[in-house]
Amino acid sequence: MLHAWRSDGHLSRTAFAAEAKPAHLSFSLLVPGRHEEEVMGETLDVLARQDHPDFEIIAIVGHDDPGTEAVCRAAAARHPGLIKVIVDDSVPKNKPKALNLALTVARGQVIGVFDAEDEVHPHLLSLVDTKFKDTGADVVQGGVQLMNFRSSWWSLRNVLEYYFWFRSRLHFQAEAKFIPLGGNTVFARREWLDWSDGWDDQCLAEDCELGVRLSSAGANIVVAYSPEVATREETPGTLKSLYKQRTRWNQGFLQVLRKGEWRKLPTFRQRMFARYLLSMPFLQAATGLLIPLSLVLILFVKVPTPIALLSFLPIAPTLVTIAVEAAGLGEFGRVYGIKPRVRDYVRLVLGTFPYQVFLALASVRSVIRQLRGINSWEKTEHSGAHRDAAEERRQPELVLGGVR
Repeated sequence: MLHAWRSDGHLSRTAFAAEAKPAHLSFSLLVPGRHEEEVMGETLDVLARQDHPDFEIIAIVGHDDPGTEAVCRAAAARHPGLIKVIVDDSVPKNKPKALNLALTVARGQVIGVFDAEDEVHPHLLSLVDTKFKDTGADVVQGGVQLMNFRSSWWSLRNVLEYYFWFRSRLHFQAEAKFIPLGGNTVFARREWLDWSDGWDDQCLAEDCELGVRLSSAGANIVVAYSPEVATREETPGTLKSLYKQRTRWNQGFLQVLRKGEWRKLPTFRQRMFARYLLSMPFLQAATGLLIPLSLVLILFVKVPTPIALLSFLPIAPTLVTIAVEAAGLGEFGRVYGIKPRVRDYVRLVLGTFPYQVFLALASVRSVIRQLRGINSWEKTEHSGAHRDAAEERRQPELVLGGVR
């Protein structure tokens, strides 16, 4: 959590250049969408406003999803020659299948992936092109930030998870040369995707799996993070949706752990780090199973005083973590121009334990699904809440400026 704050250099080394250099690469931007009528049209419009001179956008929709297809074709009509719509008729459907289909028609030297609800900075591709040129990267992982932290008690913690991951944790993993890639704002040279035969369509965390394989093969994976150009997204709108999302991520990690590509990493330290990270669902599941036992012990079992005092030791790191999260919330507010309220900090503290229990339960479910061989893809719904939140922040400025 604190890696990027150890010195100024940790963040500056991964920042985008202040000015983009002349373009030298072509890009294909893949945008899969399933039942995304509410958000995908605006996302395609936003991507079409990139100031890079050589890119195409490929929207992938299902043959049984006429609503999303209509939205995408309307966007293609608004941006002729720039947006291409392809229809995926595979059954059952999932994201890696859609990406692999798009890869067969993509013409760019670099393949980028975005989600259907993404809010993308118009200068991003030009900066990514420069990052490839400056670093000799094979893959560039850009920043992603959830924005609507006031939507619910869990959205606040979800937002902070992303903030610490892209602001700090990912930079630590870049130095360790082991990066499980994110699902969007990731850019890979075409030859590496051809080498890997695209994405693993049997894996529920195809992004992580690709990152593990490329890391093991020695690809130069570069993290590029500047908060002002981070891709903005929304948190899942319901606990049920978040529960399914975390189950899918956890089960995907277990699949990658079982597949064993991480064993090809060149150093013992990298392999142990990979084993720890990919095993995290097992650790969280064990925590979840211990919660009922802990409650029983609290209510019915008497223990010697020294052991009772010893049981309070986990409170110390918990309090430190909460303090770090509170500081992170304040910095997040300063960076993105959203001043946290007192109630936000109260919600942060009160939500700590329930959220950890929630994550543990999702991990338990992922382990059960994996043991039972259930690999169905559970989609996360989107409504554009991050765009609604951004519009609310702009309204006072419009009133004060006399524009409204």
